[in-house]
Amino acid sequence: MIQRITFDGPVIIGAGLAGLSAALAAHKALVLSPTPLATGCSSAWAQGGMAAALAADDTPALHAADTIAAGAGLCDPKAVELLTREGPQAVRDLAALGAPFDRKTGGDFVLSLEAAHAKARVARVGGDGAGAAIMAAVIAAVRAAPTIEVRENARARRLLQDATGRVVGVLAEIEGALVEIRSHSVILATGGIGGLYAVTTTPKEVRGEGLGLAALAGATIADPEFVQFHPTAIDIGRDPAPLATEALRGEGAILRNTDGRAFMADYHPAKELAPRDVVARAIHAERESGRGAFLDAVAAVGPHFPKEFPAVFEACRAGGLDPRREMIPVVPAVHYHMGGVATDLDGRASLPGLYAAGECASTGVQGANRLASNSLLEAAVFGARAGHAAASEGQAGGEPLSLTPLPDLPDAAFQILRKAMSRDAGVIRDQAGLTRLLEQIDALEPAYGPCPPLVAARLIVDAALARQESRGGHYRRDFPATAEPVRTFVTLTSADAAVRYAAE
Repeated sequence: MIQRITFDGPVIIGAGLAGLSAALAAHKALVLSPTPLATGCSSAWAQGGMAAALAADDTPALHAADTIAAGAGLCDPKAVELLTREGPQAVRDLAALGAPFDRKTGGDFVLSLEAAHAKARVARVGGDGAGAAIMAAVIAAVRAAPTIEVRENARARRLLQDATGRVVGVLAEIEGALVEIRSHSVILATGGIGGLYAVTTTPKEVRGEGLGLAALAGATIADPEFVQFHPTAIDIGRDPAPLATEALRGEGAILRNTDGRAFMADYHPAKELAPRDVVARAIHAERESGRGAFLDAVAAVGPHFPKEFPAVFEACRAGGLDPRREMIPVVPAVHYHMGGVATDLDGRASLPGLYAAGECASTGVQGANRLASNSLLEAAVFGARAGHAAASEGQAGGEPLSLTPLPDLPDAAFQILRKAMSRDAGVIRDQAGLTRLLEQIDALEPAYGPCPPLVAARLIVDAALARQESRGGHYRRDFPATAEPVRTFVTLTSADAAVRYAAE
């Protein structure tokens, strides 16, 4: 028999920065984390920091302009204005919670320059430890809040809906047992889709399940084709791949090929500080041509590596490299998903009772290509807004129509899917590869049913096939030109993953 819990407050699925920010803003919340806190979420792995207009010579308007430029025509200006306006206070609020941002002697934030930013505006912690340190402070605050309950090893298996379609709770698997949790609102904060790919910088638990759960419930999904590949994952054969933060290039590290030649001038006038999608394609091209790609930080960082970039240093040493003296082999890897559950500026999804925040949401703030270090900022700003809004949701809804968990994708089939996604929905795409990938998904679906990760993969591939242009993180070899800027909105019309596209 399934245990039933009724909770008087939002149920939050996911415990990264967005989920925990939502919980703190809601004051009373039940947080479901699939792993112990601080593990299994991308927030804790973030290296670069948080971008915000914190310097005297910077403004939210300048930050907004850079965000919109990076977004390649698909950013929602209202969402960007809100993010950049509320960004500085969000950083200060996290500092007040105890996040130990690097400071100058006088107390001002140490700010770093990253690619496609006009100003140095990235607040860091210990060089490359922002995510872990910020999460530690937020987790301490959540643990200290008497009205916030956290259930670890708790995984969502289905969104519960009444006869009207309203989301009335979640069917969760907690410590191996199914639990029906009823609530007036549910916030998805499940992160991105990196684990759907064989080469990724994200935790393996982040595999598009929130996206699939929402889509199968009938929520509108926005821009799923836009996947960001971090240019400089460290290529030492680890899964997930360690990250060489973009801040290294901000400090002057140079991309070279096997011959030692600096190649970025061939691809963009901004060289190493070009937008991420440009740098990722350049590295992909060098590797495909057999010339290889390496990040040379010997002169730029050298002996300061252990202190300035300890996470990168330890990852390199674990792979048998000494970045103080050697170039770091790099490869593009899935790092972030610009698409997600379509929401308004308060995190409301298209289904009553459902909210989303962080990487699994699509507010329109990231457009077709996220600006570096805007991800933790979005999680904090929009996570808090979703928490406030979900806490004020008053309608409880009716009885759920189904308490049947959605099927799981067995690991062997999942590994087949990961390899196929990296092969055919990667940095450079074309119709032949995407069609082959769709056939692979078609072959898996009859055997395993509507598994949320499989549904998430189909959403990405279908939208990538439909977008016959190149823009931001989506590059089509067979359609290299850019067309009119139109966002993608997708709604599942049935559980067999047929989709309907509607352009805004």
